[in-house]
Amino acid sequence: ALVFVGAAGIAVRAIAPHIRHKAADPAVVVVDESGRFAIPILSGHLGGANDLARNIAAQLGAVPVITTATDVRGLFAVDQWAKRQNCRVRNPEAIVRVSSKVLSGGTAGIYSPWSISGRPPEHAALAAERGCDVKLTVRRESGDTLCLIPAIAVLGVGCRRGASQTALERAFAELLETSGLDSLAFHQVCSIDLKRDEPGLLAFCQSRGLPLVTFSAQALRAVEGDFSSSAFVQSVAGVDNVCERSAVLGSGGALIVKKHAGDGVTMAAALAPFSPDWRWRDE
Repeated sequence: ALVFVGAAGIAVRAIAPHIRHKAADPAVVVVDESGRFAIPILSGHLGGANDLARNIAAQLGAVPVITTATDVRGLFAVDQWAKRQNCRVRNPEAIVRVSSKVLSGGTAGIYSPWSISGRPPEHAALAAERGCDVKLTVRRESGDTLCLIPAIAVLGVGCRRGASQTALERAFAELLETSGLDSLAFHQVCSIDLKRDEPGLLAFCQSRGLPLVTFSAQALRAVEGDFSSSAFVQSVAGVDNVCERSAVLGSGGALIVKKHAGDGVTMAAALAPFSPDWRWRDE
């Protein structure tokens, strides 16, 4: 997040050349020199600028100047709900359609394969998958429905020494193609500690903005489950499988894609537990 102290016009001119897209832009808040107002000017919902402005205003005894239509009218904001539920937006252009429906007095129908705890806010309700306005999913979807992708997938990786970033990218693309998973669902890459300094793996993680977490062979051996076993991997790494075990250990959840191997790279995927609720703003 960026906080400017000064005139809003100066902030606008400073950030203008760098604005890309509402799904990627950071929160930007302007605070006047006297500390009387906190004004979010970019990425109010997805970036969290509205909440940041409220927090700054609370600290300063200032007025948060919130101008987004749903906030002004106190209505359900689906993009703010997405951020609070740790979801990424696959097709942010669809947010406008959902918000327009809410602003016109309609109800946003939301489909989720996960149980959503709590009571739906006004203008939001559970809906069947077919015909819904919003869909929670870790799968790559097509169509006009607003797709919210929980960032709960962990990519487990094993690779030979010196494996290139290109080989890793190719393996990941194949995993996504065969599994149907959305790349936005992945929030972490896990492997054995022998690979913590592997250049190709580090470059792959950096290019995708994913942290690399590694585990010892002992920790991986202790993971319970039915995993693919390799005598060769056992002899080299001290554990019979790296990608599946590290994905499960890193996620704390269930394996959903078993070992995918090719070109000296193995990959697997697991999902962390996910328990969404209906909270979308500070109460």
